[in-house]
Amino acid sequence: HSINKKIALAGLFLSPSTKTKSSIFILSKINQNFILRFFRFVYPYLNPSISEEIAQDLSPLIIVYKDGQVKRLTGTDIIPPSLDMKTSVQSTDVFICSETGLSARLYIPSSAINTSQKLPLLIYFHGGGFVAETPFCATYHNYVNSLVAVANIVVVSVNYRLAPEDPIPAAYDDSWTAVKWVSSHSQGKGPSEWVNSNADFARVFFAGDSAGANIANNMAIRIGLLSDDDEEVVSIKLNGIVMVHPYFCGKDFIGNEPNNPAEKAWHDAVWHLACPSSSSGSDDPLINPAKDPNLGKVGCGRVLVCIAEKDGLRDRGLYYSELLGKKSGWKGVLEVMEAKGEGHVFHLRNPTCENAVLMLHKISTFISH
Repeated sequence: HSINKKIALAGLFLSPSTKTKSSIFILSKINQNFILRFFRFVYPYLNPSISEEIAQDLSPLIIVYKDGQVKRLTGTDIIPPSLDMKTSVQSTDVFICSETGLSARLYIPSSAINTSQKLPLLIYFHGGGFVAETPFCATYHNYVNSLVAVANIVVVSVNYRLAPEDPIPAAYDDSWTAVKWVSSHSQGKGPSEWVNSNADFARVFFAGDSAGANIANNMAIRIGLLSDDDEEVVSIKLNGIVMVHPYFCGKDFIGNEPNNPAEKAWHDAVWHLACPSSSSGSDDPLINPAKDPNLGKVGCGRVLVCIAEKDGLRDRGLYYSELLGKKSGWKGVLEVMEAKGEGHVFHLRNPTCENAVLMLHKISTFISH
């Protein structure tokens, strides 16, 4: 299909409720890379001729077909930015890099708009194994709305590129570009008036769940590795990072993993799909912090790691906490919060359950103190 046909289809599949001025403006300005990325989510559901010969089934995230097509099984329910009446949080979408199609969704308490009130700034990285999900899907949109309302913060939720179409390091490169974009507002002269007027650059945090928690860790290490001689200028003070059910791997079994080798193999396979060029596989320093000589360079003084008792990645989160807190030489304060009886990213599936509410308030307290 030509680019023009895809642009036309994009207009057809916008429901009447989403054909707002904002949507029309975005479509009129949208670049070809972004259109192609949009159709990676939509096209497999519209194309009846898609191959049924499966090359790799990594349900519940993604299915890869032998003809190269992919079908994402989660995060495809895209919704527009809006004023959320339940939380009184306003959101809008911004483009960060036209060359890659990098974009983000910004969130702010509606009461702060058109004021000079300075609020903590959180850069959020979504999960999905580097191969699925987006800030624009209902799950993450609703979660961030709730987090902004409870914590009273400004959030930049990063829509980084996904594998396998854009393999690692694309997700990390996009996330770093987003950090630098945020930093460009530190003198009040960036492209987003919300970030210019309302973000407190002395109170900046990174957060993410699963693969997003992995990204938050790696972005914090990049902050810590910056020196005065670096050409890159990042004018933010990173106070802390929040890592919810972090996605880490490793070739060797740890903790309870020998009792569930199939789950470990699945996590390893997701990483291999996301990063096929890595010669060290699941021992790559990006996915195995035990192999990262720069772990102790995490560029903030506080880290909150949230784990869940029934999560197959629980022991990886604990192992990371032990490495960072006791073996890396990092001198900050580490907190670990465990949700009993819960599984991976339970707070996204059941956001009103007791443990999800407790974790939401813990994160809010971590940011505000």
